Amino acid sequence: MSNTNIYPQFNSLLLREDKEKLLNQRSKVIWFTGLSGAGKSTIGMGVEKKLHESGFLTQVLDGDIIRSGINNNLGFSEVDRLENIRRIAEVSKLFIHAGVITINCFISPTVEIRNMAKDVIGRENFIEIFVNTPIEICEQRDVKGLYKKARRGEIKDFTGITSPYQNPLKPDYIVTTHDKTEEESINEVFEFVKRRLRV
Repeated sequence: MSNTNIYPQFNSLLLREDKEKLLNQRSKVIWFTGLSGAGKSTIGMGVEKKLHESGFLTQVLDGDIIRSGINNNLGFSEVDRLENIRRIAEVSKLFIHAGVITINCFISPTVEIRNMAKDVIGRENFIEIFVNTPIEICEQRDVKGLYKKARRGEIKDFTGITSPYQNPLKPDYIVTTHDKTEEESINEVFEFVKRRLRV
């Protein structure tokens, strides 16, 4: 039995297309993946600012925001990482229905985890951006000291040190950050995604 049969009021919900038309944009999830310190949130927030200035309605989700709230009961085991991304994907799907462009900045370290997110959100709604930064550069940027703690054994299951990171097999876009300025990386991604977001 479908939800519309159980809950007749669902028949009167506005459609995603109605909201996209109002906002003059296509709701997508722009999913940044890469190592800790790669530049995911920096680029994501920079892209959000440029999209906002161009008249798009957006919402950024990143690890600090999510793990301080909706996922504050999860750790970093393989099971918890999977559940962390599953919940993020479900929240993102709600934003998609609301017509909002969601910018997600998560390590999401394995192909399995990212495929699960794509399946929940809908692959046609998912723009995967791989922030491809060498681990040596990420460690140099280690403002929180996480890599040092991981190498001392103080943090278990730390991606890139004691837990693997699997590069995306066929990302929609790859941006490198070690060979260009922060502004150049942001502009590069912005130019790529904006063409996919107008109705």
